[in-house]
Amino acid sequence: MRNYFLLLFFIGIGSSIQAQETAMNASEIAAFKEKVIASAKTTKTIKTDFVQYKHLDFLADDVKTSGKMVFKAPNLVKWEYTNPYQYSVIFKEDQLLINDGGTKSKVDIGNSKLFKKLNQLIVNSVKGNMFNDADFTVSFFKSPKYNKAVFIPKDKKIAGYIASFELLFNKDDAQVYEVKMVEPSQDFTRIVFSNRTLNSTINDSVFSN
Repeated sequence: MRNYFLLLFFIGIGSSIQAQETAMNASEIAAFKEKVIASAKTTKTIKTDFVQYKHLDFLADDVKTSGKMVFKAPNLVKWEYTNPYQYSVIFKEDQLLINDGGTKSKVDIGNSKLFKKLNQLIVNSVKGNMFNDADFTVSFFKSPKYNKAVFIPKDKKIAGYIASFELLFNKDDAQVYEVKMVEPSQDFTRIVFSNRTLNSTINDSVFSN
């Protein structure tokens, strides 16, 4: 099985456009959160392509993979990697369903508080709605091109795997288009979403291994 935590660290493709960032003031934060939460409430399904970049200090170039992501409310998520290998992972209830090039397996995460929390973070990151999570300190920034929320974990166990989450939002529709996960080692994973379709009909069979 491929590294489980690599799968948990996939949500965003980064960019080098983080220039001219400034901190939001209180009124800007309130307006931004209201817009994001309203968007998340009306988002029942998401289909999107993604490109993932895994940055490791000992490698000259980032490891690039790509595929498709499907989300269905309240908490079904499927990540299907199609290039350079065939691999899918489904977060469904308290199970992780894995298909590694035809080799299928299941991981029960129901008895692990940490794994359940990481799963919740993945779902909420896709929806963009993490603001009410008491396990994080949140900072808000703006630029001419995007709004950004940075989440720093308070829980020591979570902090052992995740130093920070960074979500970048489209200014127009308040949808997440990029997530960056920074590990304690300062290695990070970034994924960019493209060709997003909202609220189309998605059969539950999509989330079967």
